[in-house]
Amino acid sequence: MDEQTIILFLFLLSIGLLFLSIFAFSKLGHIHKRLKDIEEILADVQIGNENRKILIKPCDVMAPLVYQLNEIVYDYENKLLSLKKSDKASKQLMTSLSHDVRTPLTTLIGYLDAVHSGIVIGQEREEYLEIARRRAYDLKDYIDVLFDWFRLNSDEFTLSIESVEIAELSRNILKDWIPIFHEKKLNFEIDIPENRLMVNLDPDGYSRVVNNLVQNVLAHSKARQIKITMSEDSRMVLLRVDDDGVGIARENLPHIFERLYKCDKGRSEKGSGLGLSIVSQMVERMGGQISVESEIGKYTVFTVSLPLI
Repeated sequence: MDEQTIILFLFLLSIGLLFLSIFAFSKLGHIHKRLKDIEEILADVQIGNENRKILIKPCDVMAPLVYQLNEIVYDYENKLLSLKKSDKASKQLMTSLSHDVRTPLTTLIGYLDAVHSGIVIGQEREEYLEIARRRAYDLKDYIDVLFDWFRLNSDEFTLSIESVEIAELSRNILKDWIPIFHEKKLNFEIDIPENRLMVNLDPDGYSRVVNNLVQNVLAHSKARQIKITMSEDSRMVLLRVDDDGVGIARENLPHIFERLYKCDKGRSEKGSGLGLSIVSQMVERMGGQISVESEIGKYTVFTVSLPLI
Protein backbone atom coordinates (compact mmCIF):
# COMPACT_ATOMS: atom_id res chain seq x y z
CA MET A 1 0.00 0.00 0.00
CA ASP A 2 1.57 3.32 -1.04
CA GLU A 3 1.89 6.40 1.15
CA GLN A 4 -0.95 8.32 -0.55
CA THR A 5 -3.38 5.41 -0.04
CA ILE A 6 -2.47 5.21 3.65
CA ILE A 7 -2.96 8.94 4.09
CA LEU A 8 -6.36 8.78 2.30
CA PHE A 9 -7.41 5.83 4.48
CA LEU A 10 -6.42 7.63 7.69
CA PHE A 11 -8.23 10.78 6.55
CA LEU A 12 -11.47 8.90 5.82
CA LEU A 13 -11.13 7.05 9.12
CA SER A 14 -10.73 10.33 10.98
CA ILE A 15 -13.79 11.79 9.25
CA GLY A 16 -15.80 8.67 10.14
CA LEU A 17 -14.72 8.80 13.78
CA LEU A 18 -15.57 12.50 13.91
CA PHE A 19 -19.12 11.90 12.61
CA LEU A 20 -19.47 8.92 14.95
CA SER A 21 -18.41 11.08 17.90
CA ILE A 22 -20.85 13.82 16.93
CA PHE A 23 -23.65 11.24 16.57
CA ALA A 24 -22.77 9.62 19.90
CA PHE A 25 -22.60 13.01 21.62
CA SER A 26 -26.00 13.99 20.23
CA LYS A 27 -27.46 10.68 21.39
CA LEU A 28 -25.85 11.11 24.78
CA GLY A 29 -27.43 14.55 25.08
CA HIS A 30 -30.78 13.09 24.07
CA ILE A 31 -30.48 10.29 26.62
CA HIS A 32 -29.42 12.78 29.30
CA LYS A 33 -32.49 14.92 28.55
CA ARG A 34 -34.74 11.86 28.68
CA LEU A 35 -33.29 10.83 32.03
CA LYS A 36 -33.93 14.31 33.42
CA ASP A 37 -37.55 14.14 32.17
CA ILE A 38 -37.98 10.75 33.82
CA GLU A 39 -36.48 12.02 37.06
CA GLU A 40 -38.88 14.99 37.17
CA ILE A 41 -41.94 12.87 36.43
CA LEU A 42 -41.03 10.24 39.04
CA ALA A 43 -40.51 12.99 41.61
CA ASP A 44 -43.98 14.35 40.73
CA VAL A 45 -45.56 10.92 41.13
CA GLN A 46 -43.78 10.37 44.45
CA ILE A 47 -45.35 13.48 46.02
CA GLY A 48 -48.83 12.44 44.87
CA ASN A 49 -49.31 14.13 41.49
CA GLU A 50 -51.26 11.62 39.41
CA ASN A 51 -51.69 10.80 35.73
CA ARG A 52 -48.10 11.55 34.76
CA LYS A 53 -46.81 9.75 31.67
CA ILE A 54 -43.40 9.73 29.94
CA LEU A 55 -44.03 10.37 26.24
CA ILE A 56 -41.65 8.92 23.66
CA LYS A 57 -41.58 7.89 20.00
CA PRO A 58 -41.65 4.14 19.31
CA CYS A 59 -38.38 4.35 17.34
CA ASP A 60 -36.52 6.05 20.20
CA VAL A 61 -33.59 4.06 21.59
CA MET A 62 -35.02 4.47 25.11
CA ALA A 63 -38.55 3.38 24.19
CA PRO A 64 -38.41 -0.11 25.87
CA LEU A 65 -37.15 1.42 29.14
CA VAL A 66 -39.73 4.21 29.07
CA TYR A 67 -42.58 1.76 28.41
CA GLN A 68 -41.56 -0.29 31.46
CA LEU A 69 -41.29 2.82 33.61
CA ASN A 70 -44.77 3.94 32.51
CA GLU A 71 -46.17 0.57 33.63
CA ILE A 72 -44.43 0.88 37.01
CA VAL A 73 -45.77 4.43 37.44
CA TYR A 74 -49.28 3.28 36.47
CA ASP A 75 -49.20 0.45 39.04
CA TYR A 76 -47.85 2.79 41.71
CA GLU A 77 -50.58 5.37 41.04
CA ASN A 78 -53.28 2.69 41.27
CA LYS A 79 -51.92 1.47 44.60
CA LEU A 80 -51.70 5.04 45.88
CA LEU A 81 -55.30 5.70 44.83
CA SER A 82 -56.43 2.48 46.50
CA LEU A 83 -54.70 3.49 49.75
CA LYS A 84 -56.35 6.92 49.65
CA LYS A 85 -59.78 5.35 49.12
CA SER A 86 -59.15 2.86 51.92
CA ASP A 87 -58.13 5.62 54.31
CA LYS A 88 -61.18 7.70 53.40
CA ALA A 89 -63.47 4.67 53.78
CA SER A 90 -61.96 3.85 57.17
CA LYS A 91 -62.60 7.38 58.43
CA GLN A 92 -66.15 7.22 57.06
CA LEU A 93 -66.63 3.87 58.77
CA MET A 94 -65.52 5.23 62.13
CA THR A 95 -67.77 8.29 61.80
CA SER A 96 -70.79 6.21 60.80
CA LEU A 97 -70.37 3.55 63.45
CA SER A 98 -69.59 5.98 66.26
CA HIS A 99 -72.92 7.70 65.48
CA ASP A 100 -74.78 4.39 65.20
CA VAL A 101 -73.34 3.15 68.49
CA ARG A 102 -73.81 6.44 70.34
CA THR A 103 -77.52 6.73 69.43
CA PRO A 104 -78.79 3.49 71.06
CA LEU A 105 -76.31 3.92 73.93
CA THR A 106 -77.58 7.43 74.74
CA THR A 107 -81.21 6.27 74.55
CA LEU A 108 -80.44 3.25 76.71
CA ILE A 109 -78.82 5.38 79.41
CA GLY A 110 -81.69 7.89 79.31
CA TYR A 111 -84.39 5.28 79.85
CA LEU A 112 -82.44 3.45 82.56
CA ASP A 113 -81.76 6.73 84.39
CA ALA A 114 -85.48 7.50 84.31
CA VAL A 115 -86.28 4.08 85.80
CA HIS A 116 -83.47 4.29 88.38
CA SER A 117 -84.48 7.74 89.62
CA GLY A 118 -88.13 6.73 90.01
CA ILE A 119 -89.43 9.25 87.46
CA VAL A 120 -91.55 6.50 85.90
CA ILE A 121 -93.51 3.85 87.82
CA GLY A 122 -95.95 1.06 87.16
CA GLN A 123 -96.76 0.19 83.54
CA GLU A 124 -94.72 3.11 82.21
CA ARG A 125 -91.68 1.77 84.09
CA GLU A 126 -92.10 -1.61 82.35
CA GLU A 127 -92.37 0.11 78.97
CA TYR A 128 -89.17 2.05 79.66
CA LEU A 129 -87.36 -1.16 80.59
CA GLU A 130 -88.58 -2.84 77.39
CA ILE A 131 -87.31 0.07 75.27
CA ALA A 132 -83.98 -0.06 77.11
CA ARG A 133 -83.77 -3.80 76.42
CA ARG A 134 -84.35 -3.27 72.68
CA ARG A 135 -81.72 -0.52 72.56
CA ALA A 136 -79.27 -2.82 74.33
CA TYR A 137 -79.83 -5.47 71.64
CA ASP A 138 -79.40 -2.82 68.93
CA LEU A 139 -76.09 -1.89 70.48
CA LYS A 140 -75.03 -5.54 70.64
CA ASP A 141 -75.91 -5.96 66.94
CA TYR A 142 -73.74 -2.98 65.96
CA ILE A 143 -70.83 -4.28 68.01
CA ASP A 144 -71.19 -7.78 66.49
CA VAL A 145 -71.17 -6.33 62.98
CA LEU A 146 -68.17 -4.15 63.72
CA PHE A 147 -66.30 -7.11 65.21
CA ASP A 148 -67.09 -9.25 62.15
CA TRP A 149 -65.91 -6.50 59.81
CA PHE A 150 -62.55 -5.97 61.51
CA ARG A 151 -62.06 -9.71 61.89
CA LEU A 152 -62.68 -10.24 58.17
CA ASN A 153 -60.25 -7.49 57.19
CA SER A 154 -57.44 -8.42 59.56
CA ASP A 155 -54.33 -10.18 58.26
CA GLU A 156 -54.74 -12.90 60.89
CA PHE A 157 -58.29 -13.87 59.86
CA THR A 158 -58.73 -17.41 58.56
CA LEU A 159 -61.80 -19.54 58.00
CA SER A 160 -62.11 -22.99 59.58
CA ILE A 161 -63.19 -24.85 56.45
CA GLU A 162 -64.65 -28.32 56.92
CA SER A 163 -67.02 -30.71 55.15
CA VAL A 164 -70.53 -29.87 56.34
CA GLU A 165 -74.03 -31.15 55.57
CA ILE A 166 -75.39 -27.74 54.60
CA ALA A 167 -79.11 -28.61 54.58
CA GLU A 168 -79.07 -29.77 58.21
CA LEU A 169 -76.94 -26.78 59.26
CA SER A 170 -79.36 -24.41 57.52
CA ARG A 171 -82.37 -25.93 59.26
CA ASN A 172 -80.66 -25.54 62.65
CA ILE A 173 -79.89 -21.88 61.92
CA LEU A 174 -83.36 -21.01 60.63
CA LYS A 175 -85.35 -22.70 63.42
CA ASP A 176 -84.10 -19.97 65.77
CA TRP A 177 -85.76 -17.37 63.54
CA ILE A 178 -89.24 -18.94 63.62
CA PRO A 179 -90.28 -17.37 66.97
CA ILE A 180 -89.07 -13.99 65.69
CA PHE A 181 -91.12 -14.37 62.49
CA HIS A 182 -94.18 -15.07 64.64
CA GLU A 183 -93.40 -12.10 66.90
CA LYS A 184 -93.04 -9.79 63.88
CA LYS A 185 -96.22 -11.26 62.34
CA LEU A 186 -94.19 -12.04 59.23
CA ASN A 187 -95.49 -14.82 57.00
CA PHE A 188 -92.71 -17.26 56.25
CA GLU A 189 -91.92 -20.35 54.21
CA ILE A 190 -88.80 -22.47 54.75
CA ASP A 191 -88.09 -25.20 52.21
CA ILE A 192 -84.84 -27.07 52.91
CA PRO A 193 -84.39 -30.53 51.28
CA GLU A 194 -83.96 -33.67 53.37
CA ASN A 195 -81.22 -35.16 51.17
CA ARG A 196 -77.56 -34.80 52.17
CA LEU A 197 -75.77 -31.89 50.50
CA MET A 198 -72.07 -31.81 51.43
CA VAL A 199 -70.18 -28.51 51.12
CA ASN A 200 -66.77 -27.28 52.26
CA LEU A 201 -67.46 -24.21 54.41
CA ASP A 202 -66.87 -22.51 57.75
CA PRO A 203 -69.97 -23.26 59.90
CA ASP A 204 -69.73 -20.02 61.88
CA GLY A 205 -69.15 -18.01 58.71
CA TYR A 206 -72.11 -19.64 56.96
CA SER A 207 -74.30 -18.99 60.00
CA ARG A 208 -73.36 -15.30 59.84
CA VAL A 209 -74.27 -15.24 56.11
CA VAL A 210 -77.74 -16.74 56.69
CA ASN A 211 -78.45 -14.63 59.78
CA ASN A 212 -77.36 -11.40 58.07
CA LEU A 213 -79.56 -12.07 55.04
CA VAL A 214 -82.61 -12.77 57.21
CA GLN A 215 -81.86 -9.78 59.45
CA ASN A 216 -81.56 -7.61 56.34
CA VAL A 217 -85.13 -8.52 55.37
CA LEU A 218 -86.47 -7.76 58.84
CA ALA A 219 -84.59 -4.48 59.20
CA HIS A 220 -84.93 -2.93 55.76
CA SER A 221 -87.47 -4.52 53.42
CA LYS A 222 -90.81 -3.79 55.19
CA ALA A 223 -91.87 -7.18 53.85
CA ARG A 224 -95.03 -9.07 54.74
CA GLN A 225 -93.57 -12.42 53.70
CA ILE A 226 -90.16 -14.11 53.59
CA LYS A 227 -89.34 -17.32 51.75
CA ILE A 228 -86.10 -19.24 52.30
CA THR A 229 -85.37 -22.16 49.98
CA MET A 230 -82.46 -24.45 49.15
CA SER A 231 -81.92 -26.37 45.92
CA GLU A 232 -79.23 -28.16 43.93
CA ASP A 233 -78.17 -27.08 40.45
CA SER A 234 -75.13 -28.17 38.36
CA ARG A 235 -73.04 -29.29 41.33
CA MET A 236 -73.90 -26.13 43.22
CA VAL A 237 -76.17 -25.65 46.21
CA LEU A 238 -78.33 -22.53 46.03
CA LEU A 239 -79.76 -20.77 49.07
CA ARG A 240 -82.42 -18.18 48.17
CA VAL A 241 -83.87 -15.56 50.50
CA ASP A 242 -86.97 -13.94 48.93
CA ASP A 243 -89.13 -11.15 50.31
CA ASP A 244 -92.11 -9.16 49.02
CA GLY A 245 -90.94 -5.85 50.47
CA VAL A 246 -90.22 -2.41 49.04
CA GLY A 247 -87.43 -3.65 46.77
CA ILE A 248 -84.13 -2.07 45.73
CA ALA A 249 -83.78 0.50 42.96
CA ARG A 250 -81.95 -0.67 39.84
CA GLU A 251 -79.23 1.97 40.26
CA ASN A 252 -78.50 0.71 43.78
CA LEU A 253 -78.12 -2.99 42.89
CA PRO A 254 -74.48 -2.80 41.64
CA HIS A 255 -73.43 -1.19 44.94
CA ILE A 256 -75.48 -3.26 47.38
CA PHE A 257 -72.49 -5.27 48.66
CA GLU A 258 -70.18 -2.28 49.04
CA ARG A 259 -69.04 -1.24 52.51
CA LEU A 260 -71.21 1.46 54.16
CA TYR A 261 -73.60 1.59 51.18
CA LYS A 262 -77.16 2.34 52.28
CA CYS A 263 -80.19 2.44 50.02
CA ASP A 264 -82.99 4.92 50.45
CA LYS A 265 -86.33 5.49 48.73
CA GLY A 266 -88.48 3.59 51.19
CA ARG A 267 -85.96 1.15 52.66
CA SER A 268 -85.10 1.63 56.30
CA GLU A 269 -81.73 3.31 56.85
CA LYS A 270 -81.29 1.58 60.20
CA GLY A 271 -78.02 -0.35 60.27
CA SER A 272 -74.30 0.05 59.80
CA GLY A 273 -74.11 -0.50 56.06
CA LEU A 274 -71.68 -3.39 56.69
CA GLY A 275 -73.98 -6.42 56.91
CA LEU A 276 -74.22 -7.26 53.21
CA SER A 277 -70.56 -6.42 52.66
CA ILE A 278 -69.68 -8.96 55.34
CA VAL A 279 -71.99 -11.52 53.70
CA SER A 280 -70.37 -11.01 50.30
CA GLN A 281 -66.82 -11.32 51.63
CA MET A 282 -67.67 -14.38 53.71
CA VAL A 283 -69.32 -16.18 50.77
CA GLU A 284 -66.39 -15.42 48.44
CA ARG A 285 -63.87 -16.71 51.01
CA MET A 286 -65.81 -19.98 51.15
CA GLY A 287 -65.50 -20.32 47.36
CA GLY A 288 -69.04 -19.23 46.56
CA GLN A 289 -70.92 -16.35 44.96
CA ILE A 290 -73.82 -14.13 45.96
CA SER A 291 -76.22 -12.24 43.71
CA VAL A 292 -79.28 -10.04 44.12
CA GLU A 293 -82.36 -9.37 42.01
CA SER A 294 -85.04 -6.86 42.86
CA GLU A 295 -87.91 -4.79 41.55
CA ILE A 296 -89.18 -1.71 43.36
CA GLY A 297 -92.42 -2.37 45.25
CA LYS A 298 -92.47 -6.08 44.38
CA TYR A 299 -89.63 -8.29 45.58
CA THR A 300 -85.96 -8.83 46.42
CA VAL A 301 -84.09 -12.13 46.05
CA PHE A 302 -80.62 -12.86 47.41
CA THR A 303 -79.03 -16.07 46.10
CA VAL A 304 -75.97 -17.69 47.65
CA SER A 305 -74.21 -20.33 45.50
CA LEU A 306 -71.69 -22.76 47.02
CA PRO A 307 -69.97 -25.69 45.26
CA LEU A 308 -70.96 -29.20 46.32
CA ILE A 309 -68.26 -31.71 47.18
